[in-house]
Amino acid sequence: MADNSKKLSAAEIQFKKTQQAIEGKQAMAQYEADAVATRKKTERLKALRLARDAEEAAAAPAVVPKKKKAAKKAKPVAARADTLSEWWKDQKEDGRTG
Repeated sequence: MADNSKKLSAAEIQFKKTQQAIEGKQAMAQYEADAVATRKKTERLKALRLARDAEEAAAAPAVVPKKKKAAKKAKPVAARADTLSEWWKDQKEDGRTG
């Protein structure tokens, strides 16, 4: 009787291993099928998005860039103050200090 239970246990173990292998193959096949479906869906959505963006760009009015205000011209190097008091005077004239 002991031999039968050992054989049965070994048979059950082998059966479980076979079942796990089959289930693993099925799970992997399902995973790969899901990945393919996701890639196809992503490609389709990307194509739709690009088409929508192109349509919107064609329908949108041309944007005219605003002109930038002319920057204040810096004083030439020769005209810069040589002393601190002259520098302070220039700063006050430019409205930078009170």
